[in-house]
Amino acid sequence: MNEHDKLKGYKGKAREVLESMGTRVWADVEIETDKGIYEGIILPRAEQADDLHIVLKLETGYNIGLAVHAIRSIKEKAFREAHYKIPEQEFPYDPIKLNVTLLGTGGTIASRLDYRTGAVIPAFTPGELYGAVPELADICNLKTKKLFGVFSENMGPEQYIATAKAIGREIEAGVAGIVIGHGTDTMHHTAAALTFMIQDSPVPIIMVGSQRSSDRPSSDAAFNLRCACNAAAHGSIAEVLVCMFGPTSDAYNLLHRGSRVRKMHSSYRSTFRTLSDIPVAKCTPDEVNPIKKDFRPRRKDKNVKLDAVFDDRVAIVYYYPAMKPDIIESLIDNEYKGIVIAGTGLGHVNKPLYAPLRKACRMGISVMMTVQTLWGYVQMFVYDTGRDLMELGITPCSNMLPEVAYIKLGWVLAHTHDREKVAKMMLTPINDEITEREPHDGYLIFQGGLPEVEEFLKGRLR
Repeated sequence: MNEHDKLKGYKGKAREVLESMGTRVWADVEIETDKGIYEGIILPRAEQADDLHIVLKLETGYNIGLAVHAIRSIKEKAFREAHYKIPEQEFPYDPIKLNVTLLGTGGTIASRLDYRTGAVIPAFTPGELYGAVPELADICNLKTKKLFGVFSENMGPEQYIATAKAIGREIEAGVAGIVIGHGTDTMHHTAAALTFMIQDSPVPIIMVGSQRSSDRPSSDAAFNLRCACNAAAHGSIAEVLVCMFGPTSDAYNLLHRGSRVRKMHSSYRSTFRTLSDIPVAKCTPDEVNPIKKDFRPRRKDKNVKLDAVFDDRVAIVYYYPAMKPDIIESLIDNEYKGIVIAGTGLGHVNKPLYAPLRKACRMGISVMMTVQTLWGYVQMFVYDTGRDLMELGITPCSNMLPEVAYIKLGWVLAHTHDREKVAKMMLTPINDEITEREPHDGYLIFQGGLPEVEEFLKGRLR
């Protein structure tokens, strides 16, 4: 199929229907189906797509697929071949504005859709970002550096270390703040890693992503990016923070501390939540308003403690009823040096695991206990189960989130394998990964369907 094929990407039955009705890709059409009439633009199909649907972009900007067997007629109203490329313009430099560096790891914070493959191609150069979000020029002078081009599930220790070192270089160069474009799926893991690897930063380090790519009308990319750049350039909070939607609308974003944040929904734009605490600040493209009083303030120096190390011989085990001992035995056999358990309730596992856990501890493996409830503290002295597990040598990790404990343990093990020293480092807070108390408003779950909750939510969810 050549580049100028008027039915780009279509094959089989879908191609036959389009050919028989005399239409083409990029045509503005009216399609009559068994279920009604649809108007929009016929889009190319990805090469890997099936041959049973035609894709139509509606006036709303959303794409739908129409089953070919249900199509009765297609009427072409107009035609204009489209090229989905973000216009690139030179990013204007203003000597009065502050300098911000955007480090890219592969997230689709600004993007275009490649309809040939169906892939979202990130727009990343300053010119592309300015073409996509021109309001950025009102906030700062933006420089971009691409570190990686990977999906967030492929981020790991190698990328954490390289990102931390890149941040260190930018701080030494004197930037006012740093933004990190990152896929949302594992953003909280990277945020935790950077919290431990970069300590006492003099400037904000803001992680940002988008739940919905820039080609979608409901995309959160532009608003998130504007908020993140403003927080990096003008915010007073010099910590590793995640900047994403607060409510489901674009009323404001929240800044979440990298050690207490977690992605909590697969598709909501307001997916990131601070657990067992409250967010550090609210922010918009124009303001940053702290919510918490205890944060590390911006400084004018260029000093930063860079400790970018990680031992990847660490695992996280989510306990489930009737878990077999071979799960732990396999980690021992494969010479893992650290295990984080997300236990039930206050930090429990079943008795069949006792023997391999005792063996792991005796062999010098550091075993940490967290709770899979996410909110709350490990309390292993309440029941016999917890007491027995502590006697085996397992260390309770207070209210540290399981993923954060996993990241911190990998970082700690890169410093020492001595179990006592590991336990001491794990239980010494660096930036709120362990808190002395959980605030009363750090645990709020609104359960829909209840009259009092429904009344409270009226007008608040948009």
